[in-house]
Amino acid sequence: MTTQKDVAEKAGVTVTTVSRVINNRGYIADETRKKVYQVMEELNYRPNAVARSLSKRKSDILGVILPAVYHPFFSSLLSYLENYAYQNGYKIMLCNSQMEAEKEKNYINMLRAQQVDGIFLASHTLDIAKEIKVDLPVLTFDRQIEGIPYICSDNFKGGRLAAEHLLAEGAEELVYIGGSLELDLLSNQRFKGFKETVNRKGLKVKKYQCQLNSFNRQEYEKLAKEIFRNNRKIDGIFASSDLIAAAVIKEAENNGIRVPDDLKVIGYDDLELARLYRPEITTIRQPTAAIARRGIELLLKAVEGEEVETENILDVELIKRESA
Repeated sequence: MTTQKDVAEKAGVTVTTVSRVINNRGYIADETRKKVYQVMEELNYRPNAVARSLSKRKSDILGVILPAVYHPFFSSLLSYLENYAYQNGYKIMLCNSQMEAEKEKNYINMLRAQQVDGIFLASHTLDIAKEIKVDLPVLTFDRQIEGIPYICSDNFKGGRLAAEHLLAEGAEELVYIGGSLELDLLSNQRFKGFKETVNRKGLKVKKYQCQLNSFNRQEYEKLAKEIFRNNRKIDGIFASSDLIAAAVIKEAENNGIRVPDDLKVIGYDDLELARLYRPEITTIRQPTAAIARRGIELLLKAVEGEEVETENILDVELIKRESA
């Protein structure tokens, strides 16, 4: 097995110099650095990642726990997180919790054991808060846990913008459809912003929510069927995601309800499908790339021992398309 000593001898430098090149410590002339890398390639030498992490007291790995990687929003968020982490010399260790509390707990313990430098946590379970011990940097997404910094889009503003647009378009029989409001998620502020804005106009909002911990397309379709079965006079719907909005539009079509002539629909996220669907979905754009970029910045600041802002809320905007 090739060692650092073998690399040093062939490169004509000391073992200490090889170590400095590998760990990027101290001043090394460019010519020497290139020579060491060249010899490492010739000898097919690969540094021991565990040994390097122990010597640096860093693993250069960030843990990411997501509730549903198959969901288009989270897969997009993951892609951006990985990209920005890599640009900063970090790799991602992905954990897909599938909204299971026990899996989230096990993954948190596993990431600690793997000595990751920080964790980006998008928890969608009820009892995760008591499991979070601040012995390494943690940043939560759409979840406010005491003592932990968090990042999210301006969910309340998103709900307000959706309500204002539907009201401006003349909608009066309004419905909100989204995830479980039992979960302590900041995304539920979408409903609050929507409801308060509608109520100020003297109107009411009917709400339909998915079962606890559900990102299931069949569940969305089931709720959409329930909406139109109970009230065909509805003329405005705010869905808490573009996937839900798509299910609503599909079910409206099945019931002979025209969008946007008879019913106006607004989604949330601005996924790629919002532009591909027919009619194209009017939505509240959540700045996924900016959330990921800022999330990585915050985690790396915390890794370096710097103070991190507790509240990190990014702006949203209404994207007008055909459905409303």
